[in-house]
Amino acid sequence: MIRVEHLRKRFGTVTAVDGVSFEAPDGAVTGLLGPNGAGKTTTLRMLYGLMRPDEGRIHVDDVDAVANPQGAQARLGVLPDVSGLYPRLTAREHIHYFGELQGISGRALVERTDALLALLDMHEVADRRTAGFSHGERTKVALARALVHDPRNVLLDEPTNGLDVMSTRAVREIIRRLRAEGRTVVFSSHVMQEVSALCDRIIVIAHGRVVASGTPDELRAQTGQQSLEDAFVALAGLAPEAVE
Repeated sequence: MIRVEHLRKRFGTVTAVDGVSFEAPDGAVTGLLGPNGAGKTTTLRMLYGLMRPDEGRIHVDDVDAVANPQGAQARLGVLPDVSGLYPRLTAREHIHYFGELQGISGRALVERTDALLALLDMHEVADRRTAGFSHGERTKVALARALVHDPRNVLLDEPTNGLDVMSTRAVREIIRRLRAEGRTVVFSSHVMQEVSALCDRIIVIAHGRVVASGTPDELRAQTGQQSLEDAFVALAGLAPEAVE
């Protein structure tokens, strides 16, 4: 479970995140939805310890992520907005390296790596250096790296961006499997169909603040809109043409 309380982050005179609070329970997919610049990615970066909040609290399970970021990170699997791969390492080497950082070694690491390569259909590129990989291939490596230590909490920033149809289906199935296993999944996406199909609960962020939360059906009912996209536009205070 992830719990966020009154989170704030400023960059100079700009307040990127302004008092964000929400809970992401076990066994559920929680979506962070908002226009570009709303504060979603900054919020996620604070959750996984890349940024320190100016104010507020973050708990990952029973760990205070602000006071003990490494303890929280051990319980998190993270697919960030930028993959940050090492171009001279192969896909397999990336998974091994991050598995070893998480304390996995020997036969257990080999078996875990093989399982992830099969799950993400990566055997053809497993032993190629990632320099020159397509965006979709880089995303697969980053996702495998995030899942190698079998985390109880998973943060995914635009997980299907740039993937082909089959890879997108595979990622969606992974998200459903993680939920069925009782894990906490938090992800952001601009694909409304994906959000509607996968999310048990949605947190709508605009101008750095939570402006609404609820199930897709609750958000549609709250705004009187039939589509989730129209509900999002109404809640975020956007003109219709502002949604891609």
